[in-house]
Amino acid sequence: MSVFIEVEHVTTYRYAKPVEFSNHKVMFRPRAAHDIRVLRTSLEVSPLARQHWIQDVFSNSVALVELLEPAQELRFNARFTIEHFGVRNLELPVDPEAQNYPFEYKVDDRIDLAPFLPPQYPKDAPGVSDWVKQFMPARGVIQTRDILRNISEGIRSDFAYASREAMGTQRPAETLSLRGGTCRDFALLMIEAARGLGLAARFVSGYLYDPSLDGSLPVEVGSGLQQGVRQSESFDAEVDTRGAGATHAWLHVYLPGAGWVPFDPTNTLFGGTDLIRVAYTRTPEQAAPISGGWTGSASDYLGMTVRVNVRRIDAEQAAADAEDPSGEP
Repeated sequence: MSVFIEVEHVTTYRYAKPVEFSNHKVMFRPRAAHDIRVLRTSLEVSPLARQHWIQDVFSNSVALVELLEPAQELRFNARFTIEHFGVRNLELPVDPEAQNYPFEYKVDDRIDLAPFLPPQYPKDAPGVSDWVKQFMPARGVIQTRDILRNISEGIRSDFAYASREAMGTQRPAETLSLRGGTCRDFALLMIEAARGLGLAARFVSGYLYDPSLDGSLPVEVGSGLQQGVRQSESFDAEVDTRGAGATHAWLHVYLPGAGWVPFDPTNTLFGGTDLIRVAYTRTPEQAAPISGGWTGSASDYLGMTVRVNVRRIDAEQAAADAEDPSGEP
């Protein structure tokens, strides 16, 4: 059964006096596929601006925004509505030759997966490899999926989560040393662990639905869609959600037969309807929701505020939000 989800993401930059802006890139439109259908999207920008849409090197949808006048406040209000079918990726069959680790990708696959195989931080690779050893069997074989689930569970149980407003992502060695980080730090650590095992992995950014933050719908008794109960594919249906209320990050690992399988080590999620992907990239830095610059004194910058609201809506409201055929992105 599908669910309908509405996301609003408002980012506001403030300055002591009017400043001029360079062009900005905004990445918020969900990646539609067999599991996600985009019903409507909109992007409102203040001050006056022109925008057009492109696909980047990874085929993510990116809005290019040209700011036309100086201002003391720069505001982006992105909103979209989707229908999420929640494919349960752990149930997808892996090809027999890839079910157990280690295995080798086919030659054509290795060519296509080449950008997602080398570690981003090769100097950190020995430390990551030592850490991964605890998730490997002392002898015998292990299923490839079990290794990845073990790593994801290990991050969830052994590392402290803390939100961080500062830009950037911790190096894997730093996350291992601190035994903590943000969702993007955990995603990068698991990406480097997977790549160290010879598995192709990519960074995924998007949004996370947390039922406990959503008071928009009443409890539907007997439907399995009660508030506060996770609907994504998780080992613990009662586990507290971490990382909601902001943009979220996880990863995909390519398993022959199953394809790109999601792993969210922050919450041990592996599919379902709670993960709403917007973009996937080779590195975290390439997945910034908003990027651009401004001209002025450093002291003119007063700060940034971000508000993200993710909520379920009913089918009637989703139908009313159906994408405008007039050409809205």
